[in-house]
Amino acid sequence: MMTQVWDTLPQVLIDGLTLGAIYAIIALGYTMVYGILELINFAHGEIFMAGAFIGTAVLIGLTGLGWVAVMPAIFVLLLVLVITGGLTGMLGMGIERLAYRPLRKASKLITLITAIGVSFLLQDIVRFITETQQNNYIVNTPSLFPGSLSLGGLNIRYSFLVVIVVAILMMIALEFFVNRTKWGLAMRAVAQDQDTASLMSVNVNKVISVTFFVGSALGGATGVLFAIHYGTIDPYIGFILGLKAFTAAVLGGIGNIRGAMAGGMLLGLLEMFAAANLSAITAGVLSSEYKDVFAFAILILVLIFRPEGLFGRAAIEKV
Repeated sequence: MMTQVWDTLPQVLIDGLTLGAIYAIIALGYTMVYGILELINFAHGEIFMAGAFIGTAVLIGLTGLGWVAVMPAIFVLLLVLVITGGLTGMLGMGIERLAYRPLRKASKLITLITAIGVSFLLQDIVRFITETQQNNYIVNTPSLFPGSLSLGGLNIRYSFLVVIVVAILMMIALEFFVNRTKWGLAMRAVAQDQDTASLMSVNVNKVISVTFFVGSALGGATGVLFAIHYGTIDPYIGFILGLKAFTAAVLGGIGNIRGAMAGGMLLGLLEMFAAANLSAITAGVLSSEYKDVFAFAILILVLIFRPEGLFGRAAIEKV
């Protein structure tokens, strides 16, 4: 058993880091919104899904125009990321303005139900548009970084390197934005106390809109990375990935940006480790299909002994 675990460990690390990076960036959208509004935006997974479809459509369009053949692949990727991020950012702002802002004073249960409704609405809209265009809601993404690199029997796809590098750059950019810019300072102020921030001339509504734009732009860009790496997308990828990304945010400490990053990476590694070794560890009782059970069991154990998450701080109720 230990021999198999050690033999599969390098590939597990590669696959786990790829999946974990995707979880981490999606989790950032959840934790940013929760940090300011204490709202679980369950539609964020569908914004990620919409980004995958928008990016694929843009990539197919650029391929049809012949741009992909004459431009370096990395420039094509950057162009697709910028276009997709801008569109999904505006989509997130629109959802906040139309669905969440009118309910800001309502109970948390009402806004939660609204978020779930928006999630299903986006799924059906994307499925309807996709089936109208090609009579099938499953879409294959053009290969932008084909091929792989072999190192000592280890298979490293070029798309893996792209996903990891771009994901790390996006996380560093978000960390800089939140901690070193005026908008980031305003976001932290609103997260601390909306009423006091508004008295200090902070436009709370605008800050919340910017938060949704940034989080949704990152989610949409991550959808592009997912589509390029895995090659196949459908309107329902956002549901399970969004749920796992939310789990990663809770694991790291909901509302904590660095915790969301770490939680996503950890969850991806746990899932890939279970997929590769669960059958050997349990002597064939559990197959790799139970990898989600393994990952969520770890989450439950963490939350039993540390409810605020690995990097969160225990909340103190003010009387």
